[in-house]
Amino acid sequence: MPRILTGIQSSGRPHLGNILGAIKPGIELSELPGNESFFFIADLHSLTSLKDGKLREEYVTAVAATWLAFGFDTKKNVFWRQSRVPEHTELAWYLNCFTPFPMLANATSFKDKSEKLADVNAGLFTYPVLQAADILLYNANVIPVGKDQKQHLEMSKDIANRFNQLAGEEILVLPEARIDEKLMTIPGTDGQKMSKSYHNYIDIFLPENELKKVIKKIVSDSTPLEEPKDPDSDITYQLYALLASPEDTAAMRDNYLRGGFGYGHAKQALLECILDTFAEPRRIYNYYIQNTGELEEILREGEVKARAIAGETISKVRLILGFGE
Repeated sequence: MPRILTGIQSSGRPHLGNILGAIKPGIELSELPGNESFFFIADLHSLTSLKDGKLREEYVTAVAATWLAFGFDTKKNVFWRQSRVPEHTELAWYLNCFTPFPMLANATSFKDKSEKLADVNAGLFTYPVLQAADILLYNANVIPVGKDQKQHLEMSKDIANRFNQLAGEEILVLPEARIDEKLMTIPGTDGQKMSKSYHNYIDIFLPENELKKVIKKIVSDSTPLEEPKDPDSDITYQLYALLASPEDTAAMRDNYLRGGFGYGHAKQALLECILDTFAEPRRIYNYYIQNTGELEEILREGEVKARAIAGETISKVRLILGFGE
């Protein structure tokens, strides 16, 4: 049975790019017959950049509510907070001692910021090792990742290999990346990749009036209302096409090409499409935000299941390293 594992950081509320690029595909994968999914909230990883504890708690709640709003089955699968399973950090320390310094120094997550070393904390430097522990604790063999995370997964395999060589057997299962080539980059309101760091994201859970303000800010050119417009170069159209039916998308394209249709009209259509498409997820999300006790119970049930499996792996690792079971 394929065991799938993925994590999403609690460094902010999930936005449209996260939902279309990771959350919905992850849930669809979990629903395939025979698949067993382990999905966790990577709140320890968020500490490399987010130090505000109260804000982290709010984001953890938002991330959990989002997964549930889109239908993740927590009875069939395992869903938990990384920080509530201490085996993550215990295994990370053991694996740190099998990880060569040059491997971490070559990690993209470090190299991208290495010109300003004063801004790099040790957690960011050893980030790939904690990520390896996240994966290897649960004997996961399928890891859905974007192309930008493929290097970290290869590092996880290398670290596991080093430990297994010492053990003389495959104690840690070697994971394989699953990169969905069909997934496109979701454009943000400025045309760049939608990202919290670019402040160009669309939060679909905002109240309608606030969501409308965000959509109004989507960048467009200065083509007059009466003139035809190129739909393929327009951000609003690109976002609409990701969400609307083929028939509605074709009608929107005709409106652009015909002229007499302004970007304000297109943005209003996008707003209505978001509200219609995500009406049920918005309702469920708001329910859990207002009923955090139920959310907490779901997470705790997942953490019991996660700890049982993680504990088995840690026992084997401890025995090999001479720390007892």
